[in-house]
Amino acid sequence: MAIQHHPSSYAKLCKQLEIYQLIFNSIYNGAIVTDADGYVTHFNKPYGEFLGIDPEDQIGKYCTDAVENSRMHVVAKTGKPEINKSHRIKGQNMVVQRIPIKKNGHIIAVFGQVMFKDVRDVRKLAQKLSFLESKVKLYEDELMNLRSTRYTFGSIIGTSRSISFLKKEALKASGNQFPVLISGESGTGKELFAQAIHHASSRKIYPFVRINCAALPKDLLESELFGYEKGAFTGARSEGKPGKFELAHRGTVFLDEIGDLPLEMQPKLLRVLEEKEFDRIGGTSMIRSNFRLIAATNQNLEKMLAEKRFRKDLFYRLNVIPLHIPPLRERREDIIPLTQHLLKQCAEEAALFQIKMDKNAEKALLNYDWPGNVRELSNVIERSLSSMEEDTIHIYDLPFYLHRTQKKSLVNSQPSIKEIQARAEKDAICFALKETNNNKAQAAKILGIHRTLLYKKMKKYNIPIRLDG
Repeated sequence: MAIQHHPSSYAKLCKQLEIYQLIFNSIYNGAIVTDADGYVTHFNKPYGEFLGIDPEDQIGKYCTDAVENSRMHVVAKTGKPEINKSHRIKGQNMVVQRIPIKKNGHIIAVFGQVMFKDVRDVRKLAQKLSFLESKVKLYEDELMNLRSTRYTFGSIIGTSRSISFLKKEALKASGNQFPVLISGESGTGKELFAQAIHHASSRKIYPFVRINCAALPKDLLESELFGYEKGAFTGARSEGKPGKFELAHRGTVFLDEIGDLPLEMQPKLLRVLEEKEFDRIGGTSMIRSNFRLIAATNQNLEKMLAEKRFRKDLFYRLNVIPLHIPPLRERREDIIPLTQHLLKQCAEEAALFQIKMDKNAEKALLNYDWPGNVRELSNVIERSLSSMEEDTIHIYDLPFYLHRTQKKSLVNSQPSIKEIQARAEKDAICFALKETNNNKAQAAKILGIHRTLLYKKMKKYNIPIRLDG
């Protein structure tokens, strides 16, 4: 009795088989299936095109007759898969995998697939992986060294006119792609501004790559900036290394202490800024990188120009948007807001209650000139927290050199009786001379002293003696 097939089930089965056949023929680098005895049952079109043979003619052939050096029959016997193995065909090394297919614990077929038609493709993938590995390592280092690039314009604390103006100018700079040159004494917060500009810009989701030109030896600076190919020099990594400009593609490069950039490196940096392309040390192909440059310095670059220690063309290329951060002693109104911010930050990090600072301690901070700027202020706050015994920082909790500043300020702020008398006497003489149109005789009469004594006192207080009176 003949088996009857339901028309709809049969059509569904045919459609499913067609889809499986299309999937098999779409495996990009070629695929083959043999039975448990090593005879070919499936051979897809991409594999046939690669080998230059007709796929349909291979069906039924023994695997070694269809494919040179095939090991499909070996896998069928051992049941052990072979993953990412080298396979040589027509003098060319490929990478393949052979996987046994089992049913009820028995091998019924073996599936083979070409993973890479050429082992050189594996090398290219390895280079890409090496690049990504370097990039991840860079990001990890940056996160550790910079507390990540988390600083924004909200992180810049200050109420002075100069800081308010600078924040506005920096915010404008974040809306374009021109180079920025940030100048200021050490510890003023140049990197803070650089990160804030990066985070407010359209590049914020891409890398912020920092390099300190003063911290790296001259012979390593070029390889750090441009990267190098394998074997470029003694001690180079075998796989090569991408440079900071390459890693910063679509992001921001922050060159700190640009004034310490060696003179021989300056024209190379200028070329990268103008062309946005470079090659690795030992490389032959040009690399393009679309990055934004922000540079910073605590040196007087204009003075260095005059001394021919910095190139004019590079200076003008960097100094498109200049931002100068004044030292803390020139914006004393920022000292207390910064102190309160740092206290709050330290308290949160150390899981402490709210910490206060008494008035005498605040006066000591205000009267000090802060040669180390905000960085020194932060150091003083941390030292004071380690020595205080209550929830308030008193003047005796501050470093000793700040005590002396406060004492000197308190002494100087209280003039002696002698100083008050001298000031009043000088003011009286000046007033009398003004009222008498500089007539010495009349002035002496108003003051009730002899004219000779008036001349002596004028000389004592450095009041000019004019001959018209």
